[in-house]
Amino acid sequence: MSEEATNLLVATSGDESDESEPLITSLHPKGPKTRHIFALLGFLGFANVYAMRVNLSVAIVAMVNNTAIANNSMTNSSTSCPVVGNTTDTPTDGPFDWGAREQGWLLGAFFYGYVLTQIPGGRLAEVYGGKRLYGVGVLITAIFTILTPLAAKTSIYTLVLVRVMEGLGEGVTFPAMHAMLAVWVPPQERSSIAGLVYSGAQAGTVLSLPLSGYLCDKLGWESVFYVFGTLGVIWWVGWWYLVYDTPSSHPTIHRVEKRYILDSLGAKRNTGSLPVPWLAIFTSGPVWALLIAHVAQNFGFYTLLTELPSYLARVLHFNIRDNSIISALPYLLMLITGVVMARLADWFLSVGTDRTFVRKIFNSFAIYLPAIFLVLAGYSGCNSTLTIALLCLAVGTNGCHYAGFMCVHIDMASNYAGTLLGITNGAANIMGFVAPTVTGYIVAGHSDVPHWRMVFFIAAMVYCVGNTVFLVFGTAKEQKWNRRPEDQEEVEEEDLLDNYEY
Repeated sequence: MSEEATNLLVATSGDESDESEPLITSLHPKGPKTRHIFALLGFLGFANVYAMRVNLSVAIVAMVNNTAIANNSMTNSSTSCPVVGNTTDTPTDGPFDWGAREQGWLLGAFFYGYVLTQIPGGRLAEVYGGKRLYGVGVLITAIFTILTPLAAKTSIYTLVLVRVMEGLGEGVTFPAMHAMLAVWVPPQERSSIAGLVYSGAQAGTVLSLPLSGYLCDKLGWESVFYVFGTLGVIWWVGWWYLVYDTPSSHPTIHRVEKRYILDSLGAKRNTGSLPVPWLAIFTSGPVWALLIAHVAQNFGFYTLLTELPSYLARVLHFNIRDNSIISALPYLLMLITGVVMARLADWFLSVGTDRTFVRKIFNSFAIYLPAIFLVLAGYSGCNSTLTIALLCLAVGTNGCHYAGFMCVHIDMASNYAGTLLGITNGAANIMGFVAPTVTGYIVAGHSDVPHWRMVFFIAAMVYCVGNTVFLVFGTAKEQKWNRRPEDQEEVEEEDLLDNYEY
């Protein structure tokens, strides 16, 4: 008998059923569970937004006039990698004369808008529900993605503005989803479902990078933005009609599943909207540790996400088709790692392992291992096979963070999960324009290994500092300010559903 059915039998023992149908028949919902449909659409939503976010990283290689840039600004040296055999084709020059600094600005412009809607997005989702906010955020991103070719042909400033607007729309997606996960997902399934939903980001990257390279090569760089923008609009239609803010508001959810979710969340979820305890949040050591870990994670992640195609093209001399396929490999590994490790984390929790220990150990895998691989990649020189393998390992092992700090917002304060993620994600995504800008200034005018080695070293150092702070000061324990004052004494009681003693 399913866990939902068992819980319902226990909860209703001694009570007479008012249903005319046999109880045992109603205990087995047929078809996919409603929360799993929500998770699947959330996965596809993040696949869409990340595809729209990263496609410029590939398309910009086809958009710029590489010959003019090489002739005007690139310095070759004995440390530059040679072009070996037929590893590269003669590139087709694009119409735009954007150097490394300008490209850094364009790749980072998205995040200027992205950080502004993080905290408002989280709080609005908690108060009004995340369905509309998440859906509209993806839709806005899709519309401005479709407008990108027109903006680029108008002026670089118009393109910057469009990228900022995309960021404003997409900025609400992670906080809104965190708020929805807090009301839709039982604690014992939190790592695996959150890992599945957020691994959509890697799925979108895996899809976007090679497909963007193919579209640029066959149909021109403009097609990249038209295709992914249209897919985003199509996704929005499905989300709008199939997903609801809470299990209680869903008109077709099976009563067993609804009862199971609500009973699993129990006293941790307060009905209605509570005022945000801003002072308690901003004076909380664990919150600051979580924020620092998130910032460190994003600096390293965005260094590779936005700059890896440029590294492969300018240093290792891969053509745009091979470049885009190889750029996707690390994120395919990250997708697999994220899903598998999230389920493993839930297993450890199910057998009674301390929740804070689980979060910290998986987060350490996600941060320290990539730091090691990045340092090694810095010394792999022009050995393209070894470099690609190390970068795949660096990005792939980073997928463990979905079972690490990414669940801690909900663990610590499920009533304010959206607000907390808005705070940490807002700060962390400042790295979205810091990382490419720093990289742009370091490698401007250079296409050699030593300058990129410095880029990798900086990312590794930031990784290590961030996770060390999280290990020392972080926690996954529920915080007292997550409850109403009259309920705060319950925080110290044993939570049987989570098998964890606070």
